[in-house]
Amino acid sequence: MGRAIVITGLIFLSIAAAFGKHEALVDIEHPAIQYTHGHLDDPGDHLNFRLQYNETHLKFDGPQGYLRSVLNEFKIPIDSQIVVFSKTSFQSERISPQNPRSLFFNDSVIVGWVHGGPVIEIAAEDPHQGMIFYKIGQRPDGPIHLDRDVNCLSCHIAPENAGLPSALMHSVYAGPDGTPIPELGNFLTDDRSPFAQRWGGWYVTGSTGSTVHMGNEDVAAKGRALKPMLSGEPRTLESLKGLGLFDTNSYLSPYSDVVALMVFEHEMHMMNLLTEVGWRTRLALYQRDQNPSWGARRATEHVLRDTSREFVDYMLFTDEAPLTDKVEGTSGFDEEFSKRGPDDSKGRSLRQFDLHHRLMRYPCSFMIYSDAFDGLPDEAKGAIYQRMWQILSGQDRAEKYRKLSLDDRKAIVEILRDTKRRLPDYFQASAIVR
Repeated sequence: MGRAIVITGLIFLSIAAAFGKHEALVDIEHPAIQYTHGHLDDPGDHLNFRLQYNETHLKFDGPQGYLRSVLNEFKIPIDSQIVVFSKTSFQSERISPQNPRSLFFNDSVIVGWVHGGPVIEIAAEDPHQGMIFYKIGQRPDGPIHLDRDVNCLSCHIAPENAGLPSALMHSVYAGPDGTPIPELGNFLTDDRSPFAQRWGGWYVTGSTGSTVHMGNEDVAAKGRALKPMLSGEPRTLESLKGLGLFDTNSYLSPYSDVVALMVFEHEMHMMNLLTEVGWRTRLALYQRDQNPSWGARRATEHVLRDTSREFVDYMLFTDEAPLTDKVEGTSGFDEEFSKRGPDDSKGRSLRQFDLHHRLMRYPCSFMIYSDAFDGLPDEAKGAIYQRMWQILSGQDRAEKYRKLSLDDRKAIVEILRDTKRRLPDYFQASAIVR
């Protein structure tokens, strides 16, 4: 892998500010990183290989062009579609409430499509390098290949996100044409975010019960006063067909499923943490190897401790915003997602939903099965597993972990014992305490 790829322009998801991280972590061309020239092993690179050697072909089909074929290659379900109408992409001039942008995703790839747009956007998580950005030209006469872009890093590597290549989910107040109105607010959301700050500029199909969010609404200008047109009650849509704003037959799905939106939010920050843990660990190991002193070893230990704590807290949904009412999707995404497994001997899976009180039935991220997790340096995985065990075994009794009941902790450990390869021996042999 790691073949030469044409570098062209792409911005996939705009990034403005993220979780208070304001200093760049490192030069992306640091010898321990080599983001633009290092070895690649991501799904986009794999598809390019298959296309180059005629192991597969993409089919141009109707107004979606290569979209359906690309989704098939990445094994991304159409039910994962989420739809954004705010102008938060490099194709912003084409995006509006009347011509929204579709995103499709799985655990390692995000695909973006705009009706009438010249390209399909792709972001793929590399187990070593983090998020890699590509595009495919929407030309039926070819040539067909994925073009990698480093120009997108002008937005995707930002000091607010520690200088890491990232893909984050924005929630904005959008005007009637989809233009964000930053003076009203701009939120980066994940599963910790209050629902009142989520999905601004997005369409949302399905129900959140009485829980209010920002989806399905725009902002109207009244003189000089800009006021959100939010009613105080969630605007519930069964399907995008009910909007009457655009022809949903031009889209692969008439849904922007609320459960898919919630999973996407969780995955985006999980992917970014995987990148951060990997990069910070590799930098610390490089510096230790360059200067094998006691101080360098201690510094490496501190990096592993600190990054594993943040990572595991998010992986175990420690600070997840609780649901106050039942969430119901409409596209069938929840059923399809739950079937992916892997299941343990009792038929349980980390992909099974709760959707009454929290997102997942068993609060441990399914991203533990991802190639990006398995691709972390062994030192990082070791620190993560040790921290997980401290919490799941009941050794750490801090207040913030009490929301993980004994039944939760036992179920998570039992599922991991049956389904996670190369799990440390102490997960098998050690006891879980009350």
